[in-house]
Amino acid sequence: MKTVRNLAFTIATVTLFAACGDTQKTAEASHEGHDHAKEAKAGTATEAAGVSLKDDKLNAVYPHYLKLSTALIAGDVAEAKVAAQAVELGAKELGNGAALQALTAKISNASDVEVQRTAFAALSADFITRVKASGVNSGEIYVEYCPMAMNDKGASWLSNEKDIKNPYYGESMLTCGEVKETIK
Repeated sequence: MKTVRNLAFTIATVTLFAACGDTQKTAEASHEGHDHAKEAKAGTATEAAGVSLKDDKLNAVYPHYLKLSTALIAGDVAEAKVAAQAVELGAKELGNGAALQALTAKISNASDVEVQRTAFAALSADFITRVKASGVNSGEIYVEYCPMAMNDKGASWLSNEKDIKNPYYGESMLTCGEVKETIK
Protein backbone atom coordinates (compact mmCIF):
# COMPACT_ATOMS: atom_id res chain seq x y z
CA MET A 1 0.00 0.00 0.00
CA LYS A 2 2.86 2.31 0.88
CA THR A 3 4.47 1.59 -2.48
CA VAL A 4 1.31 2.53 -4.40
CA ARG A 5 1.03 5.78 -2.44
CA ASN A 6 4.70 6.62 -3.13
CA LEU A 7 4.25 5.80 -6.81
CA ALA A 8 1.15 8.02 -7.05
CA PHE A 9 2.98 10.84 -5.26
CA THR A 10 5.97 10.52 -7.59
CA ILE A 11 3.78 10.56 -10.72
CA ALA A 12 1.85 13.60 -9.46
CA THR A 13 5.08 15.45 -8.64
CA VAL A 14 6.66 14.69 -12.03
CA THR A 15 3.48 15.75 -13.83
CA LEU A 16 3.33 18.99 -11.84
CA PHE A 17 6.96 19.86 -12.59
CA ALA A 18 6.56 18.97 -16.25
CA ALA A 19 3.51 21.17 -16.58
CA CYS A 20 4.98 24.12 -14.66
CA GLY A 21 8.45 23.91 -16.15
CA ASP A 22 7.11 24.40 -19.69
CA THR A 23 5.51 27.82 -19.15
CA GLN A 24 7.92 29.73 -21.39
CA LYS A 25 7.32 27.39 -24.33
CA THR A 26 3.58 27.56 -23.74
CA ALA A 27 3.64 31.36 -23.64
CA GLU A 28 5.70 31.49 -26.83
CA ALA A 29 3.42 29.00 -28.52
CA SER A 30 0.30 30.98 -27.64
CA HIS A 31 1.78 34.02 -29.41
CA GLU A 32 3.00 32.10 -32.42
CA GLY A 33 1.71 33.59 -35.66
CA HIS A 34 0.99 36.98 -34.10
CA ASP A 35 3.03 39.97 -35.16
CA HIS A 36 2.38 42.36 -32.30
CA ALA A 37 4.82 44.91 -33.68
CA LYS A 38 2.73 45.18 -36.83
CA GLU A 39 -0.46 45.51 -34.78
CA ALA A 40 1.06 48.22 -32.60
CA LYS A 41 2.14 50.19 -35.67
CA ALA A 42 -1.33 50.12 -37.22
CA GLY A 43 -2.41 53.24 -35.30
CA THR A 44 -5.33 55.20 -36.67
CA ALA A 45 -7.10 54.39 -39.87
CA THR A 46 -5.32 57.22 -41.68
CA GLU A 47 -1.90 56.11 -40.49
CA ALA A 48 -2.60 52.51 -41.46
CA ALA A 49 -3.37 53.57 -45.00
CA GLY A 50 -0.50 56.07 -45.08
CA VAL A 51 -2.86 59.04 -45.43
CA SER A 52 -2.03 62.36 -43.83
CA LEU A 53 -3.94 65.59 -44.41
CA LYS A 54 -2.21 68.98 -44.47
CA ASP A 55 -4.72 70.47 -42.01
CA ASP A 56 -3.73 68.96 -38.65
CA LYS A 57 -7.13 69.53 -37.06
CA LEU A 58 -8.95 67.90 -39.96
CA ASN A 59 -6.36 65.11 -39.94
CA ALA A 60 -7.34 64.40 -36.31
CA VAL A 61 -11.05 64.15 -37.20
CA TYR A 62 -10.75 62.21 -40.46
CA PRO A 63 -10.10 58.76 -38.87
CA HIS A 64 -13.40 59.11 -36.97
CA TYR A 65 -15.16 59.90 -40.23
CA LEU A 66 -13.74 56.65 -41.63
CA LYS A 67 -14.95 54.74 -38.55
CA LEU A 68 -18.39 56.25 -39.06
CA SER A 69 -18.38 55.11 -42.68
CA THR A 70 -17.33 51.61 -41.61
CA ALA A 71 -20.13 51.47 -39.02
CA LEU A 72 -22.68 52.45 -41.67
CA ILE A 73 -21.31 49.83 -44.06
CA ALA A 74 -21.94 47.26 -41.31
CA GLY A 75 -25.34 48.76 -40.49
CA ASP A 76 -24.20 49.18 -36.88
CA VAL A 77 -26.35 51.99 -35.43
CA ALA A 78 -24.61 52.00 -32.03
CA GLU A 79 -21.09 52.15 -33.48
CA ALA A 80 -22.18 54.88 -35.91
CA LYS A 81 -23.39 56.92 -32.93
CA VAL A 82 -20.03 56.54 -31.17
CA ALA A 83 -18.05 57.51 -34.28
CA ALA A 84 -20.37 60.46 -34.96
CA GLN A 85 -19.83 61.73 -31.42
CA ALA A 86 -16.06 61.57 -31.98
CA VAL A 87 -16.42 63.54 -35.23
CA GLU A 88 -18.63 66.04 -33.40
CA LEU A 89 -15.99 66.58 -30.70
CA GLY A 90 -13.27 67.10 -33.30
CA ALA A 91 -15.48 69.41 -35.34
CA LYS A 92 -15.40 71.93 -32.49
CA GLU A 93 -11.76 72.56 -33.37
CA LEU A 94 -12.42 73.12 -37.09
CA GLY A 95 -13.27 76.41 -38.73
CA ASN A 96 -17.03 76.57 -39.34
CA GLY A 97 -17.36 73.30 -37.47
CA ALA A 98 -20.94 74.09 -36.45
CA ALA A 99 -22.25 72.60 -39.70
CA LEU A 100 -20.40 69.34 -39.02
CA GLN A 101 -21.61 69.32 -35.42
CA ALA A 102 -25.23 69.65 -36.52
CA LEU A 103 -24.90 66.80 -39.01
CA THR A 104 -23.13 64.51 -36.57
CA ALA A 105 -25.74 65.30 -33.91
CA LYS A 106 -28.40 63.96 -36.31
CA ILE A 107 -26.42 60.74 -36.64
CA SER A 108 -25.81 60.48 -32.89
CA ASN A 109 -29.49 60.99 -32.08
CA ALA A 110 -30.87 58.64 -34.74
CA SER A 111 -31.92 55.11 -33.87
CA ASP A 112 -32.46 54.13 -37.51
CA VAL A 113 -29.51 53.40 -39.81
CA GLU A 114 -31.33 54.94 -42.80
CA VAL A 115 -31.64 58.27 -40.97
CA GLN A 116 -27.95 58.03 -40.10
CA ARG A 117 -27.05 57.32 -43.72
CA THR A 118 -29.04 60.33 -44.95
CA ALA A 119 -27.18 62.63 -42.54
CA PHE A 120 -23.91 60.95 -43.53
CA ALA A 121 -24.48 62.00 -47.17
CA ALA A 122 -24.53 65.68 -46.16
CA LEU A 123 -21.62 65.14 -43.75
CA SER A 124 -19.62 63.53 -46.56
CA ALA A 125 -20.27 66.44 -48.92
CA ASP A 126 -18.88 68.78 -46.25
CA PHE A 127 -15.89 66.51 -45.58
CA ILE A 128 -15.07 66.21 -49.28
CA THR A 129 -14.95 70.01 -49.57
CA ARG A 130 -12.74 70.28 -46.49
CA VAL A 131 -10.34 67.50 -47.53
CA LYS A 132 -9.93 69.01 -51.01
CA ALA A 133 -9.23 72.43 -49.46
CA SER A 134 -6.75 70.90 -47.01
CA GLY A 135 -4.87 68.74 -49.45
CA VAL A 136 -3.01 65.56 -48.65
CA ASN A 137 0.54 65.31 -47.30
CA SER A 138 0.84 61.62 -48.04
CA GLY A 139 -1.28 58.83 -49.42
CA GLU A 140 -4.42 59.04 -51.49
CA ILE A 141 -8.04 59.61 -50.59
CA TYR A 142 -10.76 58.45 -52.94
CA VAL A 143 -14.02 60.26 -53.55
CA GLU A 144 -16.46 57.44 -54.20
CA TYR A 145 -19.97 57.79 -55.56
CA CYS A 146 -23.14 55.73 -55.61
CA PRO A 147 -25.72 56.93 -58.16
CA MET A 148 -28.52 54.99 -56.44
CA ALA A 149 -28.03 56.47 -52.96
CA MET A 150 -30.55 58.96 -51.55
CA ASN A 151 -33.43 57.74 -53.75
CA ASP A 152 -31.40 57.81 -56.97
CA LYS A 153 -30.12 61.35 -56.35
CA GLY A 154 -26.66 59.91 -55.71
CA ALA A 155 -24.22 60.53 -52.88
CA SER A 156 -20.47 60.54 -52.39
CA TRP A 157 -18.16 59.57 -49.55
CA LEU A 158 -14.44 59.45 -48.79
CA SER A 159 -12.36 56.30 -48.52
CA ASN A 160 -8.71 55.35 -48.19
CA GLU A 161 -9.32 52.31 -50.42
CA LYS A 162 -10.15 52.05 -54.11
CA ASP A 163 -12.39 49.06 -53.45
CA ILE A 164 -15.98 50.21 -53.10
CA LYS A 165 -17.65 49.56 -49.76
CA ASN A 166 -20.91 51.47 -49.87
CA PRO A 167 -21.99 53.09 -46.57
CA TYR A 168 -25.41 53.99 -48.01
CA TYR A 169 -26.49 50.42 -48.72
CA GLY A 170 -24.13 48.31 -46.63
CA GLU A 171 -24.34 44.58 -47.23
CA SER A 172 -27.39 44.82 -49.52
CA MET A 173 -25.33 46.52 -52.26
CA LEU A 174 -21.85 46.64 -50.79
CA THR A 175 -19.95 47.26 -54.03
CA CYS A 176 -22.42 49.64 -55.70
CA GLY A 177 -20.53 52.73 -56.77
CA GLU A 178 -17.37 53.97 -58.39
CA VAL A 179 -14.30 56.06 -57.70
CA LYS A 180 -15.01 59.55 -59.01
CA GLU A 181 -11.83 61.30 -57.96
CA THR A 182 -8.48 60.72 -56.28
CA ILE A 183 -7.22 63.39 -53.90
CA LYS A 184 -3.42 63.37 -53.76
